[in-house]
Amino acid sequence: MDTSKTPAPDKRMPSAPAQHLSPMRIIISGYSLMIVIGTLLLMTPYATRSGVSPSILEALFTATSATCVTGLVVHDTYLYWSAFGQGVILLLIEIGGLGFLSFAVLAATFTKRRIGLRERMMMQESVNAPQIGGIVRMTRFIIYTSLAIEGGAAVLFATRFVPELGWGRGIWYSIFHAISAFCNAGFDLMGYAAPTSSLTSWKTDPVVNLVVMALIVVGGLGFFVWSDLREHTWHFKRYKLHTKLVLCSTAALILVPALLLLGFEYNGRAFEGLHFGGKLMAAFFQSITTRTAGMNTVDLAALADESKLLMIVLMLIGGSPGSTAGGMKTTTVTLMFLCVTSVMRRRQAVETFGRRVSDDTIRNAVCVVTMFVVILLTASIALCAFDGVPLLEAVFEAASAVGTVGLSLGITASLGTASRILLIFLMFFGRVGSLTILYAFSEAYDMPLSRLPEAPVTIG
Repeated sequence: MDTSKTPAPDKRMPSAPAQHLSPMRIIISGYSLMIVIGTLLLMTPYATRSGVSPSILEALFTATSATCVTGLVVHDTYLYWSAFGQGVILLLIEIGGLGFLSFAVLAATFTKRRIGLRERMMMQESVNAPQIGGIVRMTRFIIYTSLAIEGGAAVLFATRFVPELGWGRGIWYSIFHAISAFCNAGFDLMGYAAPTSSLTSWKTDPVVNLVVMALIVVGGLGFFVWSDLREHTWHFKRYKLHTKLVLCSTAALILVPALLLLGFEYNGRAFEGLHFGGKLMAAFFQSITTRTAGMNTVDLAALADESKLLMIVLMLIGGSPGSTAGGMKTTTVTLMFLCVTSVMRRRQAVETFGRRVSDDTIRNAVCVVTMFVVILLTASIALCAFDGVPLLEAVFEAASAVGTVGLSLGITASLGTASRILLIFLMFFGRVGSLTILYAFSEAYDMPLSRLPEAPVTIG
């Protein structure tokens, strides 16, 4: 047999098992591998201050929370984990927030390795890009812009943390909180003031508050929105429909809840001792952070029940698609609202900003909302059954996990094994995405050539 003309094996081709994996399954496998590696690193005695290895469940819970940029903890990050453990957590936050595929593409760029169509398709799914064209260029833009924003925020934080904590510790705190806030993770190192106190000791500091809020908002807008804003600067009419929906819904979800929280808590215990400016800043901070970031400047347990219920709704909504945030996403909820208004106006289709939204998009939005609501209710019932958690606290904890938020009313550390495993699943589900998981485990199918006859069904 003449082998002189036999082509050499293509080193860029994935192995046989990988060829059968859909982009969705590869994304799920990638996040799972990150969690496993993080768990193994956190299980070493070097990861804790005491030198005693944590249990596998404690390490798994923390690694999942960091990778899925949630922020729920079973141990205070500062008091329990060593510098090595905190470094592992921060690395998981950065990779989990920006997406492991983003760093893989960046590494391939530096090594001058050609990025094939399959890798581009996976990257498109990872960042929810509308098209595959220019995805490598967009990935580089995401990484470089993110690092620049985090670096600038760290410098601003240093003006507050260095005078308070000294150069070495102050710089580390500045970097840690810049990455955590931008990636909407919710982890903090403020346990030196009080365990699990988050940013309550800095609630009157305008620099810390404003920088954290700005990082959360920017990180939660979505990478595709960044690209559109860069391309069209301040020309709102030239933005794509997705960008318009994200900007409008984000503004409404910041302003309206902030005013409601200000009204609910103006004379309450949570805002006690604050002047009007301080109360206004605290209300905006909670409004912004609740949708996905997990940091707080007031005692959440002291909030009124109506405020907690409002925060549950915000945690479920989350940030925007293709961002560092979790939740159902702003565009999903906006489309559901527009769908309701179109029915009220007796319109045949969902229309906004002079454009019509496809029926497939509306069906996907309905699917996402339904899955989140069903999982939230099921998980809340399970938490009540497993550990006897009060209903409101159970719903709050479940919403925080599935929305990858990280806020808690103080019950996370006291939960049993079954409840912690449940929260791990919720955090993973919320970060990877409901549609990604649904498509990953559903078989591909061909669209039917004909439709079945219609039949009337009474609604309402």
